Amino acid sequence: MLPEMTKRIFFVLLLGLGLAKLTAAELKIWKLLDVWPGEVPGEKGDVPAETLTTHQHRGAPILKYNSVSQPTLTVFKPSPETDTGASVVICPGGGYSILAWDLEGTEVAEWLNSIGVTGVVLKYRVPRRKNREKHDAPLQDAQRAVSLVRHHAKEWGLDPKRIGILGFSAGGHLSATALTNYDKRHYKSVDAIDKVSCRPDFGVLIYPAYLVDKETKTQLSPELRITKNTPPIFFAHAGDDSVPAEGSVRFWQELRRHGVSSELHVFPSGGHGYGLRPLKYPVTEWPALCGDWLNSMGFLKR
Repeated sequence: MLPEMTKRIFFVLLLGLGLAKLTAAELKIWKLLDVWPGEVPGEKGDVPAETLTTHQHRGAPILKYNSVSQPTLTVFKPSPETDTGASVVICPGGGYSILAWDLEGTEVAEWLNSIGVTGVVLKYRVPRRKNREKHDAPLQDAQRAVSLVRHHAKEWGLDPKRIGILGFSAGGHLSATALTNYDKRHYKSVDAIDKVSCRPDFGVLIYPAYLVDKETKTQLSPELRITKNTPPIFFAHAGDDSVPAEGSVRFWQELRRHGVSSELHVFPSGGHGYGLRPLKYPVTEWPALCGDWLNSMGFLKR
């Protein structure tokens, strides 16, 4: 048997050589549930019907959800032999307009399963709601999602103190808002689940967008409220990303200033929107680096 770190590096090398592929279509859904028990907060019924379509991205097809009004959680469990009890709520990107469902959702759940982590893909509301901040409705969904996972932790065989959140691009911004606004729920409590903490225990932000205020272009966006109690975060970004890496750097600097242990990787090349799909650039190695960080922080302990 190969040590877990060696297996992760070996898998990343296979990805880079094109000898392994993420087969999210083969994943088995362990559980699928609605985020909200009844009416969804603030919804007016003015969004078109939800659709799942195919879109070409970086020369390959991806699945994308459009017009989401009924948020859901899709839970993927690792094998019992490798299950660490840790879990991660996954927030796909898509500019708060669509959700890159497989690229930044189910394929990520499969990788998490491979390192013994339960992947919980959040289908949050898109596109942006009229007369609301871009992240307002999605943040309600993300906060409720973390509370839901923690509420069901014992039933699902999870550790309620090792629940993370991971996001890409706009989903990275959503994850960042959830990581820095857990002390103020953005909706009125609807049931006992909302009495359970919505604070993620850690975060993973991969090429996150919208982290820097668009006016000053140097300060963090005002909705990001970093304190000494902000959870630890892992960042990965490419220097040639169309979404500037300065957002990740600035966020990491603020975490460091507040004494929050976090890890930042800025790679020279890679662009935007690669997910876990293989590239010829070292940024492809971010999953192995992230797995090592999760292990070093004690989140993968059995």
